[in-house]
Amino acid sequence: MNHRFETRRGLLAGGAALATASWLPLEALAQQASFPNRPLRLVSGFAPGGATDVVARVIAQSLTDAFGQSVVVENRPGAAGNIAAEYVARSAPDGHVLYLNNATIAMPSMFPKLTFDVKKDLAPVVLIAYGPSILAVNPKLPVRSVRELIDYARRNPGKLDYASGGIGNITHMAMELFLSMAKVQIKHVPYKGGAPSTTAVVGGEVPILMSAITSTLGHIKQGTLVPLAVTGSERTKALPDVPTIAEAGLPGYQASSWYGALAPAGTPQPIIDKLNKAIVEGMQRAEQRERLIAQGMDPAGGPPEAYTRLIHSEIDKWAAIIASAGITAE
Repeated sequence: MNHRFETRRGLLAGGAALATASWLPLEALAQQASFPNRPLRLVSGFAPGGATDVVARVIAQSLTDAFGQSVVVENRPGAAGNIAAEYVARSAPDGHVLYLNNATIAMPSMFPKLTFDVKKDLAPVVLIAYGPSILAVNPKLPVRSVRELIDYARRNPGKLDYASGGIGNITHMAMELFLSMAKVQIKHVPYKGGAPSTTAVVGGEVPILMSAITSTLGHIKQGTLVPLAVTGSERTKALPDVPTIAEAGLPGYQASSWYGALAPAGTPQPIIDKLNKAIVEGMQRAEQRERLIAQGMDPAGGPPEAYTRLIHSEIDKWAAIIASAGITAE
């Protein structure tokens, strides 16, 4: 064996490895510097007009202001947002396609046929806001409080329906928690998003609604929906006279949603950080914050790592609840 040749080949291989190692950070820096180099797409998993869609449009404005690139909000409703989530998970990991998620992303155990892994195939960018849901009824239903609804449901077991934003949606889970704690039976009628479910209740198709506040504010002001309570631990600034469900008759009840942005796994960290910075700085502007607050949401923020921890903890929490209730979305 020619040991001198083997030694030279080893040195060359080592030199190539070092060159590659030193080149990768430079490539990442170059990607960060040139990003974005074309319009961005912000994919929402729910129908236009709902809370997730409203948040998407606020964030789209923040990104446009930061980067000077147009941002297209693309609605891909269905399967409690999982159609959109899968689409983004399979997209190129270059930061130009993002998923605007709500809390349903933390309920993968409810969907046994998911073709993507939330923890492995999506990269958290930022937590945008928290937002409670609202329990409301069509004015023709003869109830005007949580206690009256519970009493009416007990007198009419199995005869009432409620609308939600879809199977596995946070509004579905919030109502199922309500039914469990109140010990009443109300049939679930899922829709593809908050706006369609709200329209159904306003139109009299279904008498009871659990929805994001965003979809209901106009109807509440017009009197075509009667608000009973909100699902958060505190009252919302958007409807300060509406009590929490805990206040109104179910002590200990709490089920808020939250909204964030996710990128395909493998998106370079410098690009993740650049997106995070643009969104957080956008939400610090008074007009952006007020748009979220006016819809009953509390702006959040923070680094990608904090959002990762939240998602993982929420996955564990909801997995326990889903298993206990035996909820499965086919």
